[in-house]
Amino acid sequence: MLQKLDISLIRDLPPFRDMDESALRALLMQARSQRIAKGVHIFIQGQPAREFFLLLDGHIRVVKLTPQGDQFVPRYISSGELFGIAMALGVDAYPADAVAARDCVILVWPNTLWPDLVANHPTFATNTLATVGKRLAETQLQLAELATERVEQRVANAVLKLAKQTGKKTAEGIVIDFPVSRQDISDMTGTTLHTVSRLLSAWETAGWVKSGRQKITLTDGHRLVLIAHGKERTQG
Repeated sequence: MLQKLDISLIRDLPPFRDMDESALRALLMQARSQRIAKGVHIFIQGQPAREFFLLLDGHIRVVKLTPQGDQFVPRYISSGELFGIAMALGVDAYPADAVAARDCVILVWPNTLWPDLVANHPTFATNTLATVGKRLAETQLQLAELATERVEQRVANAVLKLAKQTGKKTAEGIVIDFPVSRQDISDMTGTTLHTVSRLLSAWETAGWVKSGRQKITLTDGHRLVLIAHGKERTQG
C-alpha cells in the first residue's frame, strides 16, 4: 500500500475540481491505494460492485465477454480516469473485467461514499455522467464499426484510437505508450489474430508503422487515417 497520499494527486482532475482542500483530504483519507501488477484483474465481469476506482498511473484494459463467450475490448482506461463506476450506471455488478495492461497505481473507495459525493459535489456528478455518456457513445460507435466497416478500417481505427489516447512522439513517430499485442487489437476489432498480423505486416512493409513484441509505432499516421476513412486500401 502506498503512503502519504497528497491532495495534489486528484485536485486537478475533472471530477474533483469543485472540492475544497478539506473535502479532498477527507476523501483521500477514505481511499485505499494499491499497486496492481501487469496482467492482474482488478475486478471481474458480473462480480458484485462494492468499490469504485481512480487510475493514478498506468493503463487498464476493459474486457467484456459476450453471451457467446467471445472476448471484446471496448476501451482502455488512462491515468486520471475513474473506472468501475457501476453506481453511475445504476447496476449492482461490474459490466466488464478490468485488467492492468501495465503496472498500475490505483485509488479505491467503497461505494457507500458515492451518494454523498454525487449529492454534495455537482462537478463530480456532472463529469461522471459525461464520462458514462462518452463511454457509451464509444461502445455504440465500435459496434457500428463492427457491423459496417471493412476489417482493415476497424484495425486502423483501433490503432489510431490507441495512439490518440496514449501516443508519445519519438524520433521514429508516435509510439503507443503501453504494451499492446496483436491479440489485443484482434479483441478490439472482432477479427482474427491472423488478419491483424497480416495487416500490420503489410503496413510495416509500406513504412506506415513499426511493430514489435507488444509495441506499435505510427511512422505515417496519415496513411492509417485514409484507410480508417475508407479512402485507401491495403495492398497485398
